[in-house]
Amino acid sequence: MGLWMLLLLHLHLGNAHWGEATGISLSAPSSVSISSINLEHTLSFQPGPQTPSDAQFMVEVVRSRKQLWKPVPACVALRAGQTCDLTRAFKDPFDHYVARVQAFTATQRSSWTVSDSFLPLSDTVIGPPDIAVSGCGNCLILHLTLPEVLASEHLKDSHTDLVFHVRRTRDGAEFTLHMPYSEETVISYLQTGVEYCVTASVKPHFSKAIPSEAQCAFTSPPPRNSLYMLVVLLGAFCALVFLLMALVAYGSRLTFSVLKTRLPKSLSYVILYRRGSAPPGLSP
Repeated sequence: MGLWMLLLLHLHLGNAHWGEATGISLSAPSSVSISSINLEHTLSFQPGPQTPSDAQFMVEVVRSRKQLWKPVPACVALRAGQTCDLTRAFKDPFDHYVARVQAFTATQRSSWTVSDSFLPLSDTVIGPPDIAVSGCGNCLILHLTLPEVLASEHLKDSHTDLVFHVRRTRDGAEFTLHMPYSEETVISYLQTGVEYCVTASVKPHFSKAIPSEAQCAFTSPPPRNSLYMLVVLLGAFCALVFLLMALVAYGSRLTFSVLKTRLPKSLSYVILYRRGSAPPGLSP
């Protein structure tokens, strides 16, 4: 690694001497950086101060094992605001690379601006897996699909772990699980009828990773709303009370009708007399 740093210092000094010899007059590009997701590498930069609008930009790369600058064919005449795809230029994910950018016009050019050293395998970011969640009583079933890059020639034999972040929606209680990759994973010992949200991310041994968006599901069908159940029970109780009152009223009328029909005539007279009406022939 020490030899690699000496090479970078030599390149910087060489650029400075080259600039003095050619009479550089354009400002050098700034903010040269390399970003990478799923081993797809992109270089970005900003034009230097007072760079003319007709200026173009050239990108070259060098690798530690060959130490020879090579132009990137698709990035020899970039305009301000454009980026450079370095995916093909960085063929070996286990090697260190450096890129540099220069501004030029028909009559002028700038000094080179050099990026930081870049190791594709460790500096890339692995994207999130696809995840689907469903309930299974007191557990969750997770169906997972890894990013395609993990099936590439360089990574297909690597051991991949997954990190699951589980949060209970009801109260925010959460925990984290580290598990080896499987197309179907079960998270057990959860509460029944409760909703959980799960995020998943790849845990490679060589780079960083982006977690998936949270996917939520109930472990089993959720219980009905308690207020809804209270209304249903209250309605049933009121209907039962109304039915009992109707039966009592109907029973009273039926009893009086039977008594009136079957009692002896003399007893009927007594009842009528007590109610304030005398039978015919008994009026005073």
